[in-house]
Amino acid sequence: MNDIPPLPAAAAGASTPAKPLPKVDPKNAKTAQEFESVFLGQMTQLMLQSVQQDEQFGGGNGEEIFRGVLAEKLGAEMARRGGIGLAPHVLDQILKLQQGQQ
Repeated sequence: MNDIPPLPAAAAGASTPAKPLPKVDPKNAKTAQEFESVFLGQMTQLMLQSVQQDEQFGGGNGEEIFRGVLAEKLGAEMARRGGIGLAPHVLDQILKLQQGQQ
């Protein structure tokens, strides 16, 4: 399922690649990436809701049902391939919160 290598920044259309996550506890890095994945999935779902469905060639109820799944998977894949740079900032906040608890 995840055997597709990430696209190079030039092929992905990005002028600058997202800041890589620093070497930290993998659990924290995964949490930050999952947060970005959920955020991107929600934004994608809002985008898909604004697309008008074609009455003649649309997928009907099935299309409506699976649009949420599509948005979730698109968000997860975007985050896995570098996202929009949200995960490093979320990770910074996680680390700050953990340092404050010690």
